[in-house]
Amino acid sequence: MGSGKRGLVASAVIVVCAVTVLAAPGTAFAAPTPTPSPSSPSSTAVTSKDLEEVRQKLEKLYHAAAVATDEYNAAEEAAEKQSAEIVALAKRIVKGQEKLAELKKRAGDAAAAQYRSGGLPDEAKLMLSDDPQAFLDGTGRVLQGQRATKGMLAEMTRIQEDLELYARDASAQWHKLEAGRKAKAAAQKKVEKQIKAAEQLESRLEKAEKERLAELEREAAYRAQTAWLDSGILKDLDSKASEQGRKAVEYATAQLGKPYEWGAEGPKTYDCSGLTSQAWASAGSGIPRTSQEQWKQLKRIDIEDMRPGDLIIYNDDASHVALYVGDGAIIHAPRPGRTVTVAGAGSMPILGVVRPDA
Repeated sequence: MGSGKRGLVASAVIVVCAVTVLAAPGTAFAAPTPTPSPSSPSSTAVTSKDLEEVRQKLEKLYHAAAVATDEYNAAEEAAEKQSAEIVALAKRIVKGQEKLAELKKRAGDAAAAQYRSGGLPDEAKLMLSDDPQAFLDGTGRVLQGQRATKGMLAEMTRIQEDLELYARDASAQWHKLEAGRKAKAAAQKKVEKQIKAAEQLESRLEKAEKERLAELEREAAYRAQTAWLDSGILKDLDSKASEQGRKAVEYATAQLGKPYEWGAEGPKTYDCSGLTSQAWASAGSGIPRTSQEQWKQLKRIDIEDMRPGDLIIYNDDASHVALYVGDGAIIHAPRPGRTVTVAGAGSMPILGVVRPDA
């Protein structure tokens, strides 16, 4: 068995184990039925209603952080592209300047030669010649020289115009780069602000309250996943992955347990679109960096036709993305404070599905 196939089998085993632990017997991927946690003096200080409000507020804060993270990633991607274009333009400018210097040297050499010959133009020399054949031969050379001179002057003019154009383009790209840096810095402040607010909110909870809050999160995901499965969505799913899709799933599976970090694309930490873009890069297919651009640029697929390796885009603003791995399950990088994990594909509001290798 080849190493790729062994890796895929190992990946499948991990996913199957995760699904087995988290799924109810005989069903596709689902969260476990929640079990009530024992009450304690600290947990009774905050009611379930209060904790549910905290959960919803945290969800909004982390959602806002995810949106800002996409803005940050987009600004970073644009900055990298603009920097590369500036470098390319600089190389063209240098090359053009070298060519222009060469042409000027040739023009200078021609002027010096004319000076050494007494300053008479070639046409006058030919007219004074006593040799008719030399006159005819020389006429051809003069015409060739005139054409070469005109060509050289035209090329010098064109290169000068190109240099001016390159300089204007480089200046425009530089202004875009500066604007992108400001947008990136603003997005970074938004992300940090939302995450800090969420962390402060969670820090005010007692240990038992945090445990109950985590259970409420699981319950909410369970309800959403159950409703999604009850819709019969899995009945006609095409579960046959492409070769690239299998490689993407294998990569994502190998990242299970690694921490979420906004703006990260591996190999030690990931955000949601960092994970999906790197998974598909490992499969030999470059895709957009952000979840919003993945939604805009990749081919959209009906949910009923999705297969392992496809990307599920979540929320109305396409602020989250996960890799579908089959049997109603996804692998994704959820949010700050969490790790890359297996979850139910329907545990969050689905916007749609896209296929990188369509």
